[in-house]
Amino acid sequence: MSVWQQLYETYNEHLDEVGELSTRWEGQTFTLLPVSHTTQTAHITVHITPEGEFHSAEVIPKGQGNTLIPCTEDSAGRAGSVVSPYPLHDKLPYVAGDYEKYGGSYKNDNAYSAYIRNLKEWSESPFGFDRLKSIYDYLVRGCLIEDLVMAEKLFLNDDGTLKWTWDGKDDKPDIYSVISSGVEGAFIRFNVHSVNELNKETWNDAQFYQSFISYYESKERESSLCFVTGNRSIGTTKHANKIRNAGDKAKLISSNDSNGFTFRGRFDKATEAATISYEVSQKAHNALKWLILKQGIKIDQRIFLIWGVQETRLPNAIESTFSLSSFFQDEVTSKTDTNSEGARAFSDSLLGYKRVLPRQKVNILMMDAATTGRLAILYYRSFDQEHYFERLERWHTHNPWEYTYKDHEGNIRTFTGAPALKDIATMAYGTHANDQLIKATVERLLPSVVDERRIPDDIRRCLMQRASNPVGMEKWEWEKTLQIACGVINKKEGMNVALDRESTDRDYLFGRLLALADYLERKALKEQRENRATNAIRYMNAFSQKPARTWLTIQSALQPYQAKLGGKITYINSQIDEVGSQIDPKDFTNKPLSERYLLGFYSQRHDLYQKKEVVNPSEEESVEV
Repeated sequence: MSVWQQLYETYNEHLDEVGELSTRWEGQTFTLLPVSHTTQTAHITVHITPEGEFHSAEVIPKGQGNTLIPCTEDSAGRAGSVVSPYPLHDKLPYVAGDYEKYGGSYKNDNAYSAYIRNLKEWSESPFGFDRLKSIYDYLVRGCLIEDLVMAEKLFLNDDGTLKWTWDGKDDKPDIYSVISSGVEGAFIRFNVHSVNELNKETWNDAQFYQSFISYYESKERESSLCFVTGNRSIGTTKHANKIRNAGDKAKLISSNDSNGFTFRGRFDKATEAATISYEVSQKAHNALKWLILKQGIKIDQRIFLIWGVQETRLPNAIESTFSLSSFFQDEVTSKTDTNSEGARAFSDSLLGYKRVLPRQKVNILMMDAATTGRLAILYYRSFDQEHYFERLERWHTHNPWEYTYKDHEGNIRTFTGAPALKDIATMAYGTHANDQLIKATVERLLPSVVDERRIPDDIRRCLMQRASNPVGMEKWEWEKTLQIACGVINKKEGMNVALDRESTDRDYLFGRLLALADYLERKALKEQRENRATNAIRYMNAFSQKPARTWLTIQSALQPYQAKLGGKITYINSQIDEVGSQIDPKDFTNKPLSERYLLGFYSQRHDLYQKKEVVNPSEEESVEV
């Protein structure tokens, strides 16, 4: 089933959400757009009385002007000097009948004439109603700018023309602060103010939505076969933009072979390639916009989206175990067992969440734009829900590792599972890597989760190299890189965070030796109140390349500390001797270490720094990292 079919069905499943405002981030609202509607940033609200008289006006503060407006096929994609008015709310040159009177000029056709002609046709149609006619009755008089000047929302020069920009020394009026260009770009929205009735704003009122949808559907247009539904209905070749955000001009479906000859004559008309009905195009694009705003994840301008047709909110495959556990608790707190730990807790939460879901397909979509005008679907898969959850569970519970994160309140939290794919990419290439590299790496990692493929070897090597070079990073960055490197390596090796004292693997044992040396010197430095990197950390990169030779250097540097601490480090000295004796003399060479040494290093260090009861008086107390 195609992505368009899934998006179309998603829209039809959530008709009750149409026009209903939702919030994902503080102060940012969104809605599932009605058919034949889009959004624009408005700058001025004009209130009109039911009798068609000017009542008042107000400049909309920055960030609060997002407005739902009706639109036609032509106006939704208008650009440049093309005159194609929106049906109701629009920019000043379109809605002001006195625009030329106050110094404005039109490049081509008179925009106001086209606008008022369309508004008259709508208001006088069988779908018109009182408040719509009130707006038309006011605007047809052609005195909008005059009223806005009288209300001190717009301002005139000495010669009586409109002051397009503010160059005065006095305090700048609000309108010139919310518009970056001249006031000819001011977008005006209209509302009907009544003292006798309590009405919704026109841009939030279902009566205005339905009136325009019915009116626009009644207009005669050519029908064609829709490739999505298989039915004949009104077709379109003009599809929506503003998919990722309000300023996005890229389209997923477009054709302009009338010039430039993109297809080199393969098709005479765009409709010969494929046709999609206007209704399907509108609903599918609006559903996609809504889903992105509701739950999409954006890296640079690349969108990662996972959804279901009936229950849209699903656990996202690129998130960490920690984030998904929080997601499950938010969604089904009363239905999940949160008392179990680690992998079992995640499995229990996942099972509890699955129980409340309807049977449906899981859609995974990834898209990005190579140019400002073309948006591409880079990855699309439709999964059986059961298979998706099985693969998600295996990724987060099979060979898990331990990670330390800060929660939203700044508290340090530890969880066992898998990291977010973006964190893997960032730690593999560094926090200063460009967004192009990070998003491309996340794209390469996604099949490791949903298709159960191996993590690419080059990414694993990058993580090992960076984890072996702590001197080049801040402490927090290295600690996070080390944890993620161990987690990724362990997906292949299948070991545990808990120290394996029985392992005789050469690389694992060398890693343990390095951790013991780091612990011993750190303890000595703490007593001397010094805060610097230990020799074990400083030589870590060299140690990974030539372990035998570098170990002799590290060990000789430890001797002054061993002599000074004496009996305080009897236990740690015995551990160094014990681990060293487990290495076969034939393996004590300068052969470079494999990535397994990081697992031995982390597990030994983790074991040393665990807070535990001191049973042997000679065993030193644990210290915090």
